[in-house]
This record gives sequence, C-alpha cells and structure tokens, in this order.
Amino acid sequence: MPAVTDPRALAYSVLFDVEKGSFADALLGRALERSSLAGADRDLATMLVYGTLARRLTLDHALAEYCNRPLGKMDLPALTLLRLGLFQIVFLDRVPDYAAVGSTVAVAKQAAPWTASLVNAVLRRAAREGQPPLPPPGPQRLAVETSHPPWLIKMWQSELGEQETALLLAADNEPAPTVYRALVAREEALARMAEDGVQASAADVAPDAIVVRPARRFPGLAMAQGEASQLVVRYLAPAAGERVLDACAAPGGKAAYIARMVGPDGKVVASDAAHGSGRRIRGALAAAGVDNVTVMESAVEELGSEPTLRDFDAVLVDAPCSGLGTLRQHPEIRWRRGPADTIELAERQRRILEAAADRVRPGGRLVYATCTIARVENDDVVDGFLDNRADFTPDDAEFEPLLAPVIDTDGRMRTFPHRHGMDGFFAARLKRLG
Repeated sequence: MPAVTDPRALAYSVLFDVEKGSFADALLGRALERSSLAGADRDLATMLVYGTLARRLTLDHALAEYCNRPLGKMDLPALTLLRLGLFQIVFLDRVPDYAAVGSTVAVAKQAAPWTASLVNAVLRRAAREGQPPLPPPGPQRLAVETSHPPWLIKMWQSELGEQETALLLAADNEPAPTVYRALVAREEALARMAEDGVQASAADVAPDAIVVRPARRFPGLAMAQGEASQLVVRYLAPAAGERVLDACAAPGGKAAYIARMVGPDGKVVASDAAHGSGRRIRGALAAAGVDNVTVMESAVEELGSEPTLRDFDAVLVDAPCSGLGTLRQHPEIRWRRGPADTIELAERQRRILEAAADRVRPGGRLVYATCTIARVENDDVVDGFLDNRADFTPDDAEFEPLLAPVIDTDGRMRTFPHRHGMDGFFAARLKRLG
C-alpha cells in the first residue's frame, strides 16, 4: 500500500475509524508513522484530527442547518467528511474556504465517491452563508459554543463554579503539549535535543518533564509521559530501596519512573489485568532501561498471598477512570462518556482501592490517583474509603517543595489544563496505621 501523502486524506481515515470506536491518539500515531508526511503536513493532519473531534458539537449544530436530512440518518463517511471540511472553513483561518471545500471533495472522490456531490453542495453552502445562529442563551448554547456535552458542563459548574468551568472548557479545545520524561539528566537531554534541531523546553513543575515539538522518538534519552502523570509518581515519593506495587500499571510509564526512583536496591511489582497490558508495560520498561520490575498480568484483587506480594512500602492505584481530565489528548472521550459511566467506574475504583490497601505494610503509603475531573471518582471514592477503613488516615508527611503548585489545602494533588497547562489529574496520599 502506497504511503499517504495528503494530510486531509490521512485525517479522514483516522476520524472515520475513531467514529467506529477506536482512539484517536493511537490511530493517528500509527497513521503518521506509515505516511510520508513531514513538517507542516504532519502538523496539519494532527490539527485536523484533534480539532474536528473536539469541535464536533459546534460543527454538528451548523451541519444540521446546512443539510436537508437529519445527521443521524447520514452515512458515516459523508458525515465524517462534512465535519472535516467544515472544521477547516470555521476554525482554520489560514485555509481559504475554496481550498477547504475543494480538498475535502477531492478526499471524498477517493475515499467515498458516492458522497462527493453531497459534500460539495453542503460545504459550498456553509462557505457562502457562514455560521448559523447559536441556540438561545442557556445550557445548550454554552454546549454548542464550547463543544462539550451539557451533562459535563453542568457537573463541572457544580463542582468548580461557572468561571473555572468556562476556563476549563476553553482549555479543553486547545492543542495538548507533547511531553516526555528525561531518562538522563534533563539538562543533558535538552542539550542533545537542541543539537538535533528539536524544539524542546523544560516543563514548569515536573523536574524530569520536557515539552517537545514536534513529537518524535528519543531512544535512551526520553520517553513519552505526560507531566501530570510524572507528578503522581513524585507525589507517591518512592525512596531508594523501597518495595512498591503499581496496582494498575499499564501502559507502564509510572512503573518505569518508580523503578528509577527506588534504584537497584528497590523492587517494583507492576500488576494489570487489561488485555495486552503485559506487553505494553514491558515495552515501557525496556524503553526506560530498568530491570527491577516484576510484571504480573493480574488484577490487584487476584494477586497471590505470597510474601513478595504483601507488605509493600508504597502502593499506587492509578485507577481506571472516565479520563475526563485528558480531553485535549482524547477529545473523543467527551462524546463517549455519560453520568452513569462515572458512577459505575467509581464502584469499580472502590473495589480496587480496597484490595490494594491490604497490600500496604503498617506505616506504608497508599496513593489513589485518576486522570479525571469528577468528584464522584475522586474525593468521593477516597472519603468513602477512609470512612470504612480506620487503619488508614491522610498522610501528613511533607511533600517535595516542587509539588506546591498542584497540592490543595487538603493535601490532595489536583492538576487542571486551564490552571497548570497539563492534564487534569487527582491523587490522594494515605498512610496505613499500625
């Protein structure tokens, strides 16, 4: 199969598969690796994918006015092409309307020829008539303007307030930074990247984090890992020689970081039962060059009772969650989640936390973390756990000073895209009494 040379054709292919249930970041990464795109074309393809997904509700509001048939009855290739073309018309000022229309129709003729006439007619009308009126002032108008589902806006307004929510909604639609963790001294990594002509800079908070543009591979020098993810490990505070359990370890970045911090005299057990988790974790460990980790393809609830799997100095539960703090990285999540999902996930999170807690030695630490901004999955889970477990209490040990910008008054870690420029994460550190 010849390599893709058109960024719009690549974007369409990725968007089409995302609408069938795949995730954009993994699909886009593989598609770009197989393509012959470089430089500005790679950037354009990335912008088209993430921007079209993030702005879907805004785009669909307009398309409902331009199209003569309900969007729900339109076949997926046509709808995907229309969203792709309209995103360029509305949000990409540097792309002339005629170019957005013509290039999208050209993709349609190649990928789904039966849609070309419809795509041409609708996009020409959009370019000619401009954006239709927004809904009347109220929740639906804000949803269309910011392209977030109304239930999510309502939840955040109740938890964060209207002003904070407005800033968060805007930040969710901005491109996410590409962040790596240095595998050598950060200054050395930055110097070597500069020698190779890579645009790179130190992140604001995490001491090993590097912001890079464009994304690429840095074998032995740095590995991809978000800044908030790195801060969760600093919040856990693994010490040299400790035994640590990473109870939900895939894809392995945190386990690799923990392994480096405990050093050769320490030991890490990385456990995860998700399909393919072992392969992914081992890949991350190999990339990081650490070998003091035991990988177990098992849920923490199902770990054995042998001494090597009990009485850990520290246990990390990076729980499966709704991912609502990562909407810049995974814009499609906002269209796949609903209020019931957060409640269902919270029940699962409670079970995992309970099982992981039993693996902590008396005096040891337990960190519960998520990449979501939803109280039901965060504070409610931790507070409920503390109500039921008299043998655990909030850990009052001092945190690294570098964590100060992300530690709340209750000692819990909270990061937000609009406050810190990183994914929305939550973490609470607890201590086992005894």
